[in-house]
Amino acid sequence: MKILLVGAGGDVGRAIAQTLGETHTILAVGRTSGEYRADLTDDASVAALFRETGPVDAIVSAAGHLHFGPLAEMSAAQFNVGLQDKLLGQVRLALIGQHYLNDGGSITLTSGIVAEEPIAQGVNATAVNSAIEGFVRAAATELRGNRRINVVSPTVLTESLERFAGFFPGFESVPARRAALAYQRSVEGVQTGRVFRVW
Repeated sequence: MKILLVGAGGDVGRAIAQTLGETHTILAVGRTSGEYRADLTDDASVAALFRETGPVDAIVSAAGHLHFGPLAEMSAAQFNVGLQDKLLGQVRLALIGQHYLNDGGSITLTSGIVAEEPIAQGVNATAVNSAIEGFVRAAATELRGNRRINVVSPTVLTESLERFAGFFPGFESVPARRAALAYQRSVEGVQTGRVFRVW
């Protein structure tokens, strides 16, 4: 398969590339690094990406920024960071990408455990991740050409724990390579409209 992987330079992205790259061709995409460059917050940038790559068999997103901070101090502009980047960025990738996805192909997006397990200062993250999962469940009912769409919801990664441990007290981390298996199941499996939880 020809797999477009957005966020290939991150912790989970590298693990996905290693896992799927053993048997498939990976087109690595990043905002500032990678074989291809794209800004998911910009329609023209995403459209240009697909014009450059041409049709693909799978689209995988392991990208997206969120705002973390106390609700009492949060502004609408700060909340909008997650809406425009992680939520709409991944939705944009799916909306444009579906037209470049070969029949029988798949789209895999990323949410996170806070969709169901809120954390302090994570209101934006919970709202965004929940919305991504809702989008995937609904989009699965309308994709044509035997195309599929799923979302992977990992907990905090072991590789990222030092940076985010303060936000996830008492949460058990998982290694990125374990999370990568859920992306493999989404790409190579048969399910659609699923939330693959890696907790």
